[in-house]
Amino acid sequence: MTKKYAIIVAGGAGSRMKSEIPKQFIELGGLPILMHTLNRFKEADEDIKIVLVLPETQFKFWETLCSKYNTVPHQLVKGGKTRFQSGFNGLQAIENEGLVAIHDGVRPFVSVEIINESFKIAAAKGTAIVSVGSKDSVRVNGQAVDRSTVKLIQTPQTFQISLIKKAFEIEELSTFTDDASVAEHAGFEINLIEGNYENIKITTPEDLIWAEVLLRKNKY
Repeated sequence: MTKKYAIIVAGGAGSRMKSEIPKQFIELGGLPILMHTLNRFKEADEDIKIVLVLPETQFKFWETLCSKYNTVPHQLVKGGKTRFQSGFNGLQAIENEGLVAIHDGVRPFVSVEIINESFKIAAAKGTAIVSVGSKDSVRVNGQAVDRSTVKLIQTPQTFQISLIKKAFEIEELSTFTDDASVAEHAGFEINLIEGNYENIKITTPEDLIWAEVLLRKNKY
């Protein structure tokens, strides 16, 4: 059996959420958002190893939450100053063979089906990047773009571990907005798989309203 890992990256400070606590710790339906996210991956595969990447300054608060709530087993890893550095630190905490899904800590509504599909495609092709089509018209530098050619990228972004670790050996660039951009820059093919519009990233107060609706709908 191929070993599976999930690296959950949560480095938010809560500025756009206008919250006193980082957005990943805001309670949603009786649990911190981040714990909902960890639960999704454990439901997808009981044997998955979860690595949680947090700023070191948030460790004590997270440990307090873990003592209050019943959370799934995971390894805590110190985050870096950038998304690239946090991803790199998470990758250093896992073995060199198997599959790894890298996921935003504030996407708690990712489905088990999408998680499992991402592992399946990554096992076969090396990479599996969750995406959805744009619902809106799109313009770049004022020029209209064919909406059917536009994909909005979500997470998880799932890889063969040997591939993504090789990709992260390169020097960090400002254009690295996610793990797929790192892999692409290193010369690896990016395979997009169909995501779900409910797989929202909770970033602003408006997102919390939508999250409450999804929570009631899915009864997580």
